[in-house]
Amino acid sequence: MNAHLGSAVLNSASLTMHPVATGVTDNQRLRLFSGSSNIQLAQEVARYLGLDLGPMIRKRFADGELYIQIQESIRGCDVYLIQPTCKPVNDHLMELLIMIDACRRASARQITAVVPYYGYARADRKTAGRESITAKLVANLITQAGANRVLAMDLHAAQIQGYFDIPFDHVYGSPVLLEYLQNKALQDIVVVSPDVGGVARARAFAKKLNDAPLAIIDKRRQAHNVAEVLNVIGDVKGKTAVLVDDMIDTGGTITQGAKLLREEGASQVYACATHAVFSPPAIERLSTGLFEEVIVTNTIPISPADQFPQLVVLSVANLLGEAIWRIHEDTSLSSLFR
Repeated sequence: MNAHLGSAVLNSASLTMHPVATGVTDNQRLRLFSGSSNIQLAQEVARYLGLDLGPMIRKRFADGELYIQIQESIRGCDVYLIQPTCKPVNDHLMELLIMIDACRRASARQITAVVPYYGYARADRKTAGRESITAKLVANLITQAGANRVLAMDLHAAQIQGYFDIPFDHVYGSPVLLEYLQNKALQDIVVVSPDVGGVARARAFAKKLNDAPLAIIDKRRQAHNVAEVLNVIGDVKGKTAVLVDDMIDTGGTITQGAKLLREEGASQVYACATHAVFSPPAIERLSTGLFEEVIVTNTIPISPADQFPQLVVLSVANLLGEAIWRIHEDTSLSSLFR
């Protein structure tokens, strides 16, 4: 069954079509290019901005090496490269770096890496000896490749912004998720954080849902991608529980949380996350009937094989397009989220 498709409309005043290439603005310095990881999202962003994606040759040599060539002059232009570094993460990250380097060598005035999903974000600190802080390494690679600015959405760890020595704009998918939930007019909502680390995110989400009460799931992680849920802190009995997280990977944390919420008497359980990573066996876990709906955005493309009846996919293209426009025009981004 196909997923439902929503749209990222915060309000009619703030997200207005910006026809960049027309006589209304006639700003020919803005160029938009897409990597291969999420071309559909890039096309939606381009449509919002009234632009066409820039022409580019992308091919792979027999030994697996990537080749990128920009097919139009970008000398003196402000270039935005849309490329979430989702799976296969290493291929898409390398493609982004090559795109940045190609634009730098083509004398672009400013290069902004638009990374809706930032891979390696969970490796943001050392939790044991002799580990790499890969989130910082990726920041170094993007900077050294020649990016002048980065635009990313819902980082797993907010401190990653500080890993960059170039301007970093951090935007959130929550307005899109919130608008969808508000239009559903759910009753007696309790917002649930799936772990202690997500409390700040869940609290902000609950505040926007008419100051809904907050509950927390006490979780102990035994190993990477393995978690044990212990108990619920807060009252969920008879309520509509909305589990909020930045991403769903294997689905272990959020499905264990949903089981516990059901056991504690929650009448309905919804899951909300910006990034649908969906590593196996996520689809099997999420489609068992625990959730009324699993609500995600299209920062990461979801294949037809990963669709299931409870899945709702909302588009963040308008939000990203508006953020790009505001960066280009040197206006405020924070007002998008007030």
